[in-house]
Amino acid sequence: MAEVNINKNHIKRSRFDRKLDKLKELEEAGKLGNKGGNRSLRKLLNNKLAMVGIVIFMVILLASILAPVLTSYDPLKVDMKSVLQKPSSQHLFGTDKVGRDVFSRVLYGGRISMLIGLGSSLGCAFIGVLLGCYAGYKGGWFDKIVLRISEVFMSFPQLVLVLLLVTILGQSLSNLIIIFIITGWGSVYRMARSQILSIREEEYVQSLNAFGLSDFIICYKHMLPNAIGPIVVNITLSTAMFILEEASLSFLGLGVPLEIATWGNILNAAQDMFTLQNNWWLWLPVGIIISLFVMGINFLGDGLRDTTDPTQQG
Repeated sequence: MAEVNINKNHIKRSRFDRKLDKLKELEEAGKLGNKGGNRSLRKLLNNKLAMVGIVIFMVILLASILAPVLTSYDPLKVDMKSVLQKPSSQHLFGTDKVGRDVFSRVLYGGRISMLIGLGSSLGCAFIGVLLGCYAGYKGGWFDKIVLRISEVFMSFPQLVLVLLLVTILGQSLSNLIIIFIITGWGSVYRMARSQILSIREEEYVQSLNAFGLSDFIICYKHMLPNAIGPIVVNITLSTAMFILEEASLSFLGLGVPLEIATWGNILNAAQDMFTLQNNWWLWLPVGIIISLFVMGINFLGDGLRDTTDPTQQG
């Protein structure tokens, strides 16, 4: 019996066994779990496109916030002596048809455009998550009614529905945000509902039900955190979509009133062919800014999706 034990002790351990022992030591030391806790963050930081998107987003956001520091011109001040001046050291992006500095209008206009985009997407997320989580968890008549209402709003092309509501409610900053929320909450609702439908079959949800916890506590405190990843991604992508819609509506003269500086209202000055061909500084700089900002948000949203989606984990 002693000889058998001696022989077993002299058996060489394989490379796989040694790796398992190393992993066990790391786990017992508490290092393995901490490393895994930062896995999503490390994956996001390793995503080059997501990092490019964050840099673009932060540069444009900070430039808009620090507009009074970066420029001394009033975006609404009319100066008929400086009409349609080309870009120069005095006016970086030139001046428009009434002598307003285009660079200052781009910076200050970014504040309003970002407010519309982010405010509308957060409003859509609030309504969509509030209704979608509870409807997906409870089901029944409440789920059927809200689902049919969302289908009504989603059955129309959103831009057409927005144009219809703008003509009814009128043009203003608050009206535009309300219209975007009314027409855009359906997609967030369906996403939150589908996530909750898959989560409510989990064993921990059944256990919470057995303990007699309130439906609201189970739904919003215990289930919603496990479904928040795709919702955050939807918020970022919706922000870019609403910024583009605001620019489209303002270009047509149906968005924010023209006296308010927004990226769309700056583009509104370039509706005729003469301006497009001869006064390129009225539309090209703000067009590049809008494209870069939307592209940056989309890169960031794709990075968040790859990080938070369990099917994308490697």
